[in-house]
Amino acid sequence: MTGNQTDQEPKHKRDLTRRKVVVAGAGAAVAVGVGGTLAASGAFADETTGTATATASASSSSSEACYKLTSETTEGPYYIDADKIRRDITEDKEGIPLTLTLKVIDSETCKPIRNAAVDIWHCDALGLYSGYESFSEGGGTAPTDAPSGTPTGEPPSGAPSGGTGGGGGHEEPTSDTRYLRGTWKTDKHGLVTFKTIFPGWYQGRCVHIHTKVHVSGEWTDAGYEGGNTCHTGQLFFSEESVLASAEVDPYSTSTTTRTTLTEDMIYDQSGTTGGLLKLKYNKKNIAKGVHASLTMGVDPDVTNDGT
Repeated sequence: MTGNQTDQEPKHKRDLTRRKVVVAGAGAAVAVGVGGTLAASGAFADETTGTATATASASSSSSEACYKLTSETTEGPYYIDADKIRRDITEDKEGIPLTLTLKVIDSETCKPIRNAAVDIWHCDALGLYSGYESFSEGGGTAPTDAPSGTPTGEPPSGAPSGGTGGGGGHEEPTSDTRYLRGTWKTDKHGLVTFKTIFPGWYQGRCVHIHTKVHVSGEWTDAGYEGGNTCHTGQLFFSEESVLASAEVDPYSTSTTTRTTLTEDMIYDQSGTTGGLLKLKYNKKNIAKGVHASLTMGVDPDVTNDGT
């Protein structure tokens, strides 16, 4: 824990599977472009790496290459099953405005997947997860089960679901707060857009957003039921953007040691296929807001539910 390091320079300078949700007026998501159609590489390039890995699909009739996300991970200990059906998940949380646009496609056919249920959830500007504030001491300090020294907070792909301390299970929420969590459905173009804030960080993890994609279920007046979770992963931000965010209040008040993208135990260093987002923002003033996007190639016939 580093919450009392007020006299030191902030250390960021270091260079649920049952599916039934209540829908409140659920309609098609407003389509916001994600930078046009898929590039010839089949993936977006990050503004710092400029590269992405893609695998050509033999079944694709177009000249586009399809790709599949490789960053299947555990869901982490702080997942709450589709608790809020909404696109604006900000509530009253302070931070840099973030518009996140995701496009879900079939990794074999390149075709967009319509009516998929997409979940996202992430911590606030000081590293707190809604529903789990009691796991943190506040002020941007780490949840008590977050890694310190040897990583233990969220095990790498293949480990038990959402474990802590060497593979423990999902943590039950300890409060009724649900800020920075939401679920919405993809439109006919496979697009879904969320309004939120740029996430902060906590000890042992780089800046990230959790996501799940659910398909083959049914949206009804009562909610979304059945189907399978075909992707459980995380979305990541370039070091350049995180360092810029760390100069903006309230991120700048954090005294928590920040884990860099290259140090993170979950991000597999594979660029876009590993969940690295394409970002657009004013590099002289990131506080004005960030637009993040990613095309997610998934296999709708498999189950990757984080277990």
